[in-house]
Amino acid sequence: MGRRRGVMSDRFKEELAKELGFYDTVQKDGWGGITARDAGNMVKRAVQMAEESLKKGKV
Repeated sequence: MGRRRGVMSDRFKEELAKELGFYDTVQKDGWGGITARDAGNMVKRAVQMAEESLKKGKV
């Protein structure tokens, strides 16, 4: 089975990591270096942003 392709772009993930305060870990250790909690918070924030965008009619 091949690797699953991510839904979020690398640029968007980097922006979220900066906003959430763990981008330095990503730079140092790569995406494998973040905690499960950080990854979950990143997904949670992405969902919040998508919901806000839907409410504003920007989809």
